[in-house]
Amino acid sequence: MTMWEDDAVSTPTRTDARRARTRAALVLAAQKLLAEGRTNIPVLEITQLADVGLGSFYNHFTDKDELFGAAVDDALERFGGILDLLSDHEDPAVVFAQSLRLTGRLCRKEPELTRVLVNRGLDVTLADHGLAPRALRDIEAGIRVGRFRRTDTRIALALVAGGVLAVAALLDADPTRDAGDAADVFAVDILCMLGIPESEATEICGLPLPDVDGTAGSVIASADG
Repeated sequence: MTMWEDDAVSTPTRTDARRARTRAALVLAAQKLLAEGRTNIPVLEITQLADVGLGSFYNHFTDKDELFGAAVDDALERFGGILDLLSDHEDPAVVFAQSLRLTGRLCRKEPELTRVLVNRGLDVTLADHGLAPRALRDIEAGIRVGRFRRTDTRIALALVAGGVLAVAALLDADPTRDAGDAADVFAVDILCMLGIPESEATEICGLPLPDVDGTAGSVIASADG
């Protein structure tokens, strides 16, 4: 292979960029439909919402189920990516509490994403990407250094993930509720469940949070990206 051929292979073409924009538009449309609970619609309506041709749909997805699955995967990973920006605090209890507290706050800032996750229900808690594996990682880290009591980590994850979904649904149903207060109360309760004394859990959940405001706006996919 010549140098020129190698460049041609490694450099994205205009066609690649166009395909990426089309796929992103379809994923964004699917996320909006999921947020609205409208999934029982024809593929044609999805492509019209995405402003792409009907034939373009099948260049990327075999059916609606595959598209909606990709939309949820994308939302989960984007949400999880924000949590990865947390401070590298040496105390895993603090890191885990920050994750829970930020998740609650992001639910208010990203209502469409929140509805995507809530409408998918417990499937979110079993995913091998997004929020669940990050929560499991933090729980295991806390147990490993003796900050959390030894327990079945999968059961702990199920309780945490189910609680996150319930709090997200509560915030979505009640726009007047303060998301920060709700998330902090939830985080205190979870830390207590994992063996942190209540007074210490309350202190941890009163610590300043990392600033992720600049990133939160990119959680839902952009059709221009």
